[in-house]
Amino acid sequence: MKKFNIFNVLIVAVLTVFAGSAMAKSEMLLDQYHFSKGVKCASCHGEAQPREAVTMMKCVQCHNTKKLAEKTKDMKPTNVHNNRHFGTETKCLSCHKIHQKSENACVSCHPRWNFIVP
Repeated sequence: MKKFNIFNVLIVAVLTVFAGSAMAKSEMLLDQYHFSKGVKCASCHGEAQPREAVTMMKCVQCHNTKKLAEKTKDMKPTNVHNNRHFGTETKCLSCHKIHQKSENACVSCHPRWNFIVP
């Protein structure tokens, strides 16, 4: 089992280096960004095989929604992290994708809100 885990880590590391060099830093996927900061896959997905899906509860263990809302309070035309629909409890994964490019979920109803989503 140890070889399997080491193998997974090596594959992720190689893919991260390759993908990181192929993509502009602003287009780095969130899994690559987290990995570059030392966050291991199991930190979010757990040790179970197959990997567990990541929930918002896992995100808020590191990312405080109220602090994020305060940090982004001057966003125009609205603060997406403190909005009329969900307050400060908008599901992170609505916009922030982990293994694919993130997207602005607000734009489907609010076309003028052309936010760039990391």
